[in-house]
Amino acid sequence: MYNEFIEEIAERIHNRWMSKRINEGWVLGKDRNEVLKTHPCLIPYDELPEVEKEYDRATARETIDCLLESGYEIIKQTK
Repeated sequence: MYNEFIEEIAERIHNRWMSKRINEGWVLGKDRNEVLKTHPCLIPYDELPEVEKEYDRATARETIDCLLESGYEIIKQTK
């Protein structure tokens, strides 16, 4: 359950990052280039290399850990 939650958040993190980059004029490119605004990770999360997914997972874990350590609870709502 925890890993599924991490994966869901990691994908959302990537999607928000990607949307922000695209809105700033970045496009898909073979290499990251600040001048040309190209980046190889402007692709759907499920197409990312595992190393890139792990970066997003680590961000998700750190965010969740920070919330929990600050006294927050994460409760899944039932529909």
